[in-house]
Amino acid sequence: MLEMFNKEFVLLLYAKGLSKTAIIVKHIFRNALMPVITIFGLRLGWILGGAVTIEIVFSRPGIGNMLLSALYRRDYPVVQASLIFLTMAVIIGAFFADIMYSYADPRVRDIYK
Repeated sequence: MLEMFNKEFVLLLYAKGLSKTAIIVKHIFRNALMPVITIFGLRLGWILGGAVTIEIVFSRPGIGNMLLSALYRRDYPVVQASLIFLTMAVIIGAFFADIMYSYADPRVRDIYK
C-alpha cells in the first residue's frame, strides 16, 4: 500500500478534495489488494499439498495417507481420484481469485460484459 501513495492518481484524488480515508479505502486498498488476491488464490493448492505432506509425516488419517497407501497397493483409481481432488482444489482457488478480481477491479468486470 505504501507504493500506491506515490502514484499520480493519488495526488489527483487529493487535488479533487477527497478525504484521506476515502482515498485509502476506495482507491489505494483496491489497487493494493490485487497481488494479495493472486497469492491467496494460487496458494490453495500449496496448502493442500502441504497438508498431504503433514499427514504422511505425522501419520494422520486423511487424503495424503490414503493417497500414499493407494500408491503402495497400486490402487490406481484411488490415486487418480485423489489427484483429481487436489487438482480441482487448485482450479477452484484460481476461479475464486478471478471472481475476487472482478469485485476489486472494475476494469476486469468490463472485460466479461
